[in-house]
Amino acid sequence: MPGARLAAVAVLLVLAGGGAGWADAPLRILFVGNSLTYTNDLPLMVESMPCVAGRPVQVGSAAGPDMAISDHLSRGPARQFLREPWDFVVMQQGPSSLPESRTALLRGARRLAAQARRAGAEPALYMVWPSRQREADFDRVSESYRLAAVDVKGVLLPVGEAWRAAWRRDPEIALYGPDGFHPSLMGTYLGALVICSRLGGAAPEDLPSYVRVSGGLVQIPPVQAGILKAAAAEALERFPARD
Repeated sequence: MPGARLAAVAVLLVLAGGGAGWADAPLRILFVGNSLTYTNDLPLMVESMPCVAGRPVQVGSAAGPDMAISDHLSRGPARQFLREPWDFVVMQQGPSSLPESRTALLRGARRLAAQARRAGAEPALYMVWPSRQREADFDRVSESYRLAAVDVKGVLLPVGEAWRAAWRRDPEIALYGPDGFHPSLMGTYLGALVICSRLGGAAPEDLPSYVRVSGGLVQIPPVQAGILKAAAAEALERFPARD
């Protein structure tokens, strides 16, 4: 998977924003994934959004290049992070459209979901997308993540389906990055809308059109932001949190 050049920063813990004196406890979300999570810093983007009225969001992220869920169970910081309290553990690996990768997704999700629940957290499956060259795999990717969410009785985050909903509105909207697999900034923003809305309860249309990235705030153009918010709302309506 592309993105190995980011290996030095791929595994990180983000605990920015907030601190002592908050009126309410934060919504705490741990992201466990690979470069589809850390490209454009999806966790930071989610943290910058008002996902829950009156509560801040606090995130942690364990994400490394090419990592499947099973890799996090044998190495990396995810096991240590799970000693802390979280509300949700968002798990993600590659598209998992092939029979063997679907099996690996189901097996890894079961094990990580059990650890998440021991930490007091609900497991959530971050549905991704295939590469541009394998767009015919979209249905199989969607089904793999839906089956994993059902299997662990977890929350489904239908980001890949939100991508398809966006293309139905504007086939030219650029959700892929230059390599045709990792997300563009707008692709990551759409993922943040879906995750923030489903885990925090905010309606996509009520979320901001600017996002926090490592270099500061970035404004999503109004027309594109409207398309992406509508696409997120459609995916969330069509694909319930629990099947």
